[in-house]
Amino acid sequence: MSSDPWGRVDETGTVYVRTADGEKVVGSWQAGSPEEALAYFERKYEGLVVEIGLLERRVKTTDLSAKDAQTAIDHLRTQVDEHHAVGDLAALTKRLDALVSTVETRREERKAEKAKQADEAKSAKEALVTEAEELAQSDQWRSAGERLRALVDTWKGLPRLDRKADDELWHRFSHARSAFSKRRKAHFASLDAQREEARKAKEKLVAEAESLSKSTDWGGTAARYRELMTEWKAAGRAQREFEDDLWNRFRGAQDVFFAARGETFAERDAEQGENLKLKEELAAEAEKLVPVKDLKSARAAFRALNERWEAIGHVPRDARPKVEGRMQAVERALQEQEENEWRRTNPEARARAAGLTGQLQDAVEKLQKQIDAARSAGNNAKADKLARELEGRQALLDQALKGLEEFGG
Repeated sequence: MSSDPWGRVDETGTVYVRTADGEKVVGSWQAGSPEEALAYFERKYEGLVVEIGLLERRVKTTDLSAKDAQTAIDHLRTQVDEHHAVGDLAALTKRLDALVSTVETRREERKAEKAKQADEAKSAKEALVTEAEELAQSDQWRSAGERLRALVDTWKGLPRLDRKADDELWHRFSHARSAFSKRRKAHFASLDAQREEARKAKEKLVAEAESLSKSTDWGGTAARYRELMTEWKAAGRAQREFEDDLWNRFRGAQDVFFAARGETFAERDAEQGENLKLKEELAAEAEKLVPVKDLKSARAAFRALNERWEAIGHVPRDARPKVEGRMQAVERALQEQEENEWRRTNPEARARAAGLTGQLQDAVEKLQKQIDAARSAGNNAKADKLARELEGRQALLDQALKGLEEFGG
């Protein structure tokens, strides 16, 4: 018979382990000496010690779930309770009991942390909803629209709440965005309606201007043309695709009339020579308005100069293109400045340009990540193919960024 402090083997080969409740049968050993039997079951005990130690470290140093930890503890406890090892089984039971307490503590800590995170997420989402509802009443179409899009991205990055609370907050958030979108669409629909009214009004002015172009009532028709010009300016801008064509027809009709009048008054060369001097003075005065610093005041000044210009009458035919070209150059500069200001303050065009730029930037970043992944995986053929695609996307992005710069950022 052989024995050690925690077990023994009797003359029949039965192996026992000593516990506080007395000896328990571990198993039967017939394949070798009693010492070998004890050594075998002592190794099984050491195996349990190692497994319990590993589980203790996992519980303390990893994110092992409480459920999985408890399952592992129950499995080890069954092995200890079945007495198939020789050693201090009570010590192992004590360690498992302590581990159960640790797991429960971790469970409560995680529960508390989860509750804290849920509270923080709810507060954050409530703040987003409040801001969105305030922005829904804003008339700053571009900045408010950009901020609402940023709020959506922030929302997506926050944890979900319980279904009811999350749905209620999202409903308010979505409703605020929809309200803003409806107000913005209504605003620009109103602008479109105003431009359509301007187009109709200017078409009538063009029709009258063209009907007067063959008139020989030089004084009365010239006066009426000045009135038509005043009405033209008061009508406002039509849609961009119609404005230039209408203007060219309007001015063209006047040119026909004044050209005819000029031919009729050809004998008044001396008077036209004086007119030329006056118009050259006005042109010089108009040229001082460029470069444009204050569009509104420059427009007013040019309008006043132009009225004086129209009142002067014609100049000698051979001098007309040069002197009129000087005034037209100033007028084009004012129109270009006006167009630039309109484009710069157009929130929908800015939003479309920003949206396209954002999409292209996302596509470029995604392709770059795919290229890096392909290279890391050794797939150079795929990486080269993606790199060619990236060049095309990058070129589009560069164009979009240049377009975006025209809006001032």
